[in-house]
Amino acid sequence: MLALPPAAAPAPRRQMFVGTALGCVAAGSLIGAMLALWMRFRTEALDVTGGRWVPKGVDVPLVPANTMLLAFVLIGIFAQWGVYAARRDARSHTAMALALVGLIGVAIVNAQAYIYARMELPITGDGATAFNAMFYAITGTFVLLLIIGIGFSAITAFRYMGGRTTDREIVSAHALYWYFLGALFFALWLVVYVTK
Repeated sequence: MLALPPAAAPAPRRQMFVGTALGCVAAGSLIGAMLALWMRFRTEALDVTGGRWVPKGVDVPLVPANTMLLAFVLIGIFAQWGVYAARRDARSHTAMALALVGLIGVAIVNAQAYIYARMELPITGDGATAFNAMFYAITGTFVLLLIIGIGFSAITAFRYMGGRTTDREIVSAHALYWYFLGALFFALWLVVYVTK
């Protein structure tokens, strides 16, 4: 009696990775639209004779912003280290990489909070301007994305360290999300902090 050979194994579906990529596209579209509005409002404010975009007396601190940008370089390295270690079943290295990504993410949120405290922009009242509203809207949305990333780091660590070491896709999706945040922050840094 002749038998057919067994069917090929089904291809991996990579649902977590694809879902993370779609979430990144959606968040990128949101921040991109907000940055486009920022540039439009800035252009309109500067086109007026004697016009100013940044309110008088407001100093945008660049040292914490530059530190945040450099921190994303470290996050990219540590996120990739996590993927590398997970593929080689090095649980302690994966845990260390995920912990460092989350810790640096918290440090970036802290740097943004310092910028808020230092600038003291009013939202309502006499000193409220379009710059103030747009600054808080764009950077606040980015802080929300950072908090989501920190939560993603915690979930990835618990899931991988909890025994699902064969599920490496979540570690790759985690790295993708942080790469995306790094690229997004570069655009935000250039438009909001540097060109003002």
